[in-house]
Formats: sequence, structure tokens, C-alpha cells
Amino acid sequence: MIIVTGAAGFIGSCVVAKLNERGENHLLLVDHLENENKKANITNKSYDKYLDKKDFLEALNAGEFDGKIKGIIHMGACSSTTLDDAAYFQVNNFEYTLQLAKWCLINEVRFIYASSAATYGDGSCGYKDDDETIRRCEPLNLYGQSKQKFDLWALENYYLDKFVGLKFFNVFGPNEYHKGDMRSVVAKSYLKVATEGKIQLFKSYHPDYKDGEQRRDFIYVKDAVNVIMYFWDNPTINGVFNVGTGKSRTWNDLAKALFNAVGKEAVIDYIEMPENLKHKYQYFTQADMSKLCNTGYSQPFSELEDSVVDYVTYLKDNSFL
Repeated sequence: MIIVTGAAGFIGSCVVAKLNERGENHLLLVDHLENENKKANITNKSYDKYLDKKDFLEALNAGEFDGKIKGIIHMGACSSTTLDDAAYFQVNNFEYTLQLAKWCLINEVRFIYASSAATYGDGSCGYKDDDETIRRCEPLNLYGQSKQKFDLWALENYYLDKFVGLKFFNVFGPNEYHKGDMRSVVAKSYLKVATEGKIQLFKSYHPDYKDGEQRRDFIYVKDAVNVIMYFWDNPTINGVFNVGTGKSRTWNDLAKALFNAVGKEAVIDYIEMPENLKHKYQYFTQADMSKLCNTGYSQPFSELEDSVVDYVTYLKDNSFL
């Protein structure tokens, strides 16, 4: 059996869909279902069992899964970049991941976990996924700090040759409907763009970037899942790896792609950024993808415009991957 945590979440549910597509149905799904949209992410999936996170950890500690698991794909975490609760991040992100990692080490089970590009902070250390950069990164928020803390634990304990950590950049696509304010700009803006022909983007407060010209490495969730499956299929390849496209695009590019996808002329309003974000805002991200490519990964990443067109086909009827 394969365990997928965060299985009703955004990336996790897309991983489950891909596993089902590949004929993998002996799955244990783990999550905490707090709203209906999240439940909908797994209603059309094939799996053996679902467990709430709390029940799962109790069963894991009781030895119920010993000798029964092929691997754990750990996507479960709080991904809020604005939540101000250090204790929650400590337990839900760091300690949860630590517990699963130790279990996999003892039981010699494949472990793939979600890290984040939020670990890179303002980007002053660059976006290279090597050991030196991991040590020097200074995340701008508690979410990034929780991910950085585990990356450092794995590095300092010499376990990065035992499992895979994936630093996801700006992932967007189907099944993020439940994420509220943490949804992608495409998801949050689709209805307004389609019905009113307008979109709102944050103003820039950096002299090197005009309004809407802040840059991100946007990666479509289907491409991100392909990377996860690559590591699942190649259990001898381990370490921390970036999951982006290696190409930064502007928020204006993203907005124009959405307007084009719905057949509207672009009308962009630039609005003030909330005060609590101004000093924690990343103006530029771009994954260095050389480490992944050097392992032999050769699948192309979708162009931003093509990804948005595909995503709009889901947003039109709120359908799930």
C-alpha cells in the first residue's frame, strides 16, 4: 500500500489522481477534512482507506503499518504564508514530517516530502537547491521556517541520501478550490475576469519592479506531479530538489494569459498590498532546475499560457482532477 498524506489537499489529491491513472488503487489517504470542497477532491478517487491525520499517527505508532507500506508521499502541511502561530507550524509541519521520516528510515520505506520555495526567503541567497544554499536560507514567514527546519534536520543528520524533499515554487491548478485566500491568482480571479473582465494585482513597492512586473516561477500542478512520480519511479535518486519551471514570469503575464483564455481584453487594477505582507514579499523567484535535470529528468514543463488555458477548462465548471 502507498500512503499519501494531505491526500484531500491540492497537490496531494492530484498525486492520488495520477496514481489511480497509473493503476495504483491500494492507497491509504490521510488528511483532515474540514470543508466540503476538500472532501470533493477525493470523492472520485479509488483507494483502500481514508484516515484522519490523528488516527493515522496513532495507528502508525501502534505498528499497524509495519511491513505493509511501499512508501509515503507526504504532502500534508499547513501552507499558509500569513498564519502567525509558531507552535502550530512546529507540530503540524516540522514534527509531523520528522515522525514520518524516522518511521520510513527504520522501516526502509520510500519517503518523498514537500518542502517549499518559501525557504528561500527574499532570494538573496539565490535559488539553487544545494547544501550550502539550504544552510544559508532565511525564510520570510513561519511556513517557510517550518519547511527550512526540516530540510536542515535532514541535511545535518546526513539523511538526504535516504529520501526526497521537493521545494515547490508557485504551483497552481485544479483541486485548490478549498484553499481560500491561499488559492492561486488564477483561481481567485477567474470568475471576475470571465464575468466582469477585470483583475486586481498588487502594486510594487520595489524600485526595480513596476506594478505587476514582480516575477514568479509558476508551475502547473500536473507538471509538479510528474516530478513527484519521477522520484517515485527512481528510488535510488534522493536529495532536496527544486520543483519549478526554471523560468520566471510576471504577474502581468499571468493576468494576460487568463484574459486570453476567457477571450477578454486585459483590464488590470493595481491595488495596495496589505501592510503585513509588504516586508515579507518575494519580488522574484526562479528555480534553478539544473540539479533535477542532471539526474536525467527530461519531461518538458508547460508554458504558462498553455497551463492557464487547461486550468480554465476546470474552473468553468469547478471540476476536479
